[in-house]
Amino acid sequence: MVFRSRIKWIALLVLILSVGSLLVHLSITKSSSVQLASYARGTLWQDFDSLLGSQDFRNKHLWRPVRSLETLQPYANPRTSYPAPSSANNGYIYAKIFGGFDKIRSSICDLVTISRLLNATLIIPELQESLRSKGISNKFKSFSYLYDEEQFISFLKNDVIVAKTLPESLKAARKRNEFPLFKPKNSASTKFYLEDVLPKLKKAGVIGLVVSDGGCLQSTVPASMPELQRLRCRVAFHALQLRSEIQVLGKKMVDRLRRSGQPFLSYHPGLVRDKLAYHGCAELFQDLHSELIQYRRAQMIKQKFISEELIVDSHLRRDNGLCPLMPEEVGILLKALGYSQKAIIYLAGSEMFGGHRVLIPLRAMFPNLVDRTSLCSTEELSELVGPETPLPENTYEMPPRKSDKQLKEEWNKAGPRPRPLPPPPDRPIYQHEKEGWYGWLTENDTEPIPSPMDLRNQAHRLLWDALDFVVSVEADVFLPGFNNDGSGLPDFSSLVMGQRLYERPSSRTYRLDRKVIQELFNITREDMYHPNRNWTVRVREHLNSSLGESGLIRQSMLSKPRLFLSHPLPECSCRTSPLEESRQIRSDDGRFLYGGEDECPKWIKSAGVEKSKNDDGDQPDYEHDLLTEQSETEEEFAKSKVASAFDQDEEWDPND
Repeated sequence: MVFRSRIKWIALLVLILSVGSLLVHLSITKSSSVQLASYARGTLWQDFDSLLGSQDFRNKHLWRPVRSLETLQPYANPRTSYPAPSSANNGYIYAKIFGGFDKIRSSICDLVTISRLLNATLIIPELQESLRSKGISNKFKSFSYLYDEEQFISFLKNDVIVAKTLPESLKAARKRNEFPLFKPKNSASTKFYLEDVLPKLKKAGVIGLVVSDGGCLQSTVPASMPELQRLRCRVAFHALQLRSEIQVLGKKMVDRLRRSGQPFLSYHPGLVRDKLAYHGCAELFQDLHSELIQYRRAQMIKQKFISEELIVDSHLRRDNGLCPLMPEEVGILLKALGYSQKAIIYLAGSEMFGGHRVLIPLRAMFPNLVDRTSLCSTEELSELVGPETPLPENTYEMPPRKSDKQLKEEWNKAGPRPRPLPPPPDRPIYQHEKEGWYGWLTENDTEPIPSPMDLRNQAHRLLWDALDFVVSVEADVFLPGFNNDGSGLPDFSSLVMGQRLYERPSSRTYRLDRKVIQELFNITREDMYHPNRNWTVRVREHLNSSLGESGLIRQSMLSKPRLFLSHPLPECSCRTSPLEESRQIRSDDGRFLYGGEDECPKWIKSAGVEKSKNDDGDQPDYEHDLLTEQSETEEEFAKSKVASAFDQDEEWDPND
């Protein structure tokens, strides 16, 4: 009896000691996690802040205009004899445009230019992206879903005659396909239109154009036709006005971004599935997204859109600048430039391939990362779309599972024995993996045909891209994630950069070289979050130089030959004060890479003087920022470290 009681007391003592040990370990763990979080909040980003000093929106050199480009002014008016169009012309041109927002905008500019070249009447183009989705609101027609028809017609009255529809006498013949139909490439020359298309237009009176490559006229036209380029500018920057509802909501979004009194930066990642497949960037993603990119790339190879192998080295492509910068890399670049964690960043783009997962590192660095869903209510977006008839939601039906009897019959019909054993069963596919737009990958090798809801969502993307376009053009700073990719197709970032260069040439637009950036990242890729001083200085030198002359020269060499609207200089601008001839740079074929703009007329100069009086004239140029920081005193450096402590995110989770 005594022996049993001793055992009980020993067991109780052991239990008490175990509980005590557990409590001690829990308290130590809690204390360590608090210290880890405190350490992370206090030191993770001090490597950037200690190198660059206190950087937030009060440092105006991160946001202010580029002084060296302030003499540039928009000027797309005709400079030579330019007769008005006549109703007694060569006939009518109707067109169908395939593609998203960027392809539509570029294609319309080319169509107007071709109509002027052929002396023809242009019928309002049909946007197939909105025609195809039968469920859009009956309130809009194809073109008016995005743009203001009346503004488009009235503004171009001195350039091209634009009609809403073909005459009634010609509509029936069009339905019977009696008119010549052309499918020009975006590299079609003026010679092709004058020698091949114009004779058929004169003979038939009507021709049709199917535009699917984001354009139907080469970017560079003969030097004897500069007015055609200026016409492109007038179309893109003046005639193509988004419908009033889009402009009003876009203006509200800009006002809400600036409500706090801070400037904001717009960033377009450029993570689009077609672009990623075209360049072979599948290995930069994981699992499902990599498969989706490869599936699309296989389709492109089958359609002979690209003539390469299916499997390529994505990391080598990335090092050559052929893949987009990932959001994590963009965040590190912005930190290296000196942007504070409090900086407001607007995320543009209706398609974000990879989902919100790829944004986690960027959001951790810059918590004030917002998009249209953050700035607009559901009601505001619904009003923009207009009243729509309800459609059934996408319910992807999996193929029916085979019964045991069917499986046995297939086994018996498999052929003479001996047969190899059947493969082991695959892991179970859970229900959440079968749902969503990617669910077909789990049990099918073929991508399903888009449903009516998918087509409607594609039309909605036009509106979301239009809103993002308004915000990005008005942003204080714009940074592209993937522009000028070499495919020859227009892209959203290039159009934004061209619009900003025309309307506000001195606005801060980074025209970075992705190949140079990747070379810099390869130096410190193993420790990107703790760069050394030399790396940070090199990044800042490259990005700051891309704002001015060197960035414009590179853009003129690489982007303009593929998309004129991405770099409408010098044809569509003028200078209030002439540029020294020694600073003008030409290419081997005599084309201006930098400079070459005409001198502005007096009315533009006077308007520029009034504007400059309202600007703060005592701000130093951004080109001196690096020198100023290098000569920072020890006292200022100490103050900057104290200030940077207030910029840390107090709720940062080290597990993220």
